[in-house]
Amino acid sequence: MLYFEDLVVGTKQSFGSYPVTREEVLDFARKYDPQPFHLDDAAAARTHFGRVSASGWHSCAMTMAMLVQNMKENRQAGLGSPGMDNLRWLKPVYPGDTLRCETELLEKRRSKSRPEMGLFKSRARTFNQHGDLVLEMVSNGLIRVREPEAPFD
Repeated sequence: MLYFEDLVVGTKQSFGSYPVTREEVLDFARKYDPQPFHLDDAAAARTHFGRVSASGWHSCAMTMAMLVQNMKENRQAGLGSPGMDNLRWLKPVYPGDTLRCETELLEKRRSKSRPEMGLFKSRARTFNQHGDLVLEMVSNGLIRVREPEAPFD
């Protein structure tokens, strides 16, 4: 199990492979972001997207799926997240794309009010199969401390 004490600032990881299907793009858009350029080929062709594209929120959800799978594989003692910072959608995501992630641990600190918990910031970047950066955000994570009674560094 990976705990707060095991996190090393500056650590980088590359992981994931998420194939973006037309069916999933349309289903997500119908439920959560029913704008014409996410649902209709003709409407999308008249926009700067040129064709049906995934919602930015769907891109976030696909990124989250890869992040969680990576946490499971690395057995991280995660406790959720208080939010994200600086979310940016940089390029459209299209059906047929395959996404992957890269993360970099930016900082970490122990919680003063909850000694059993640590906090960390990590930059998450999502790329398509061409290596184009499509999404970037800073994730704020909570993680268990292995030895909550240990003194603060």
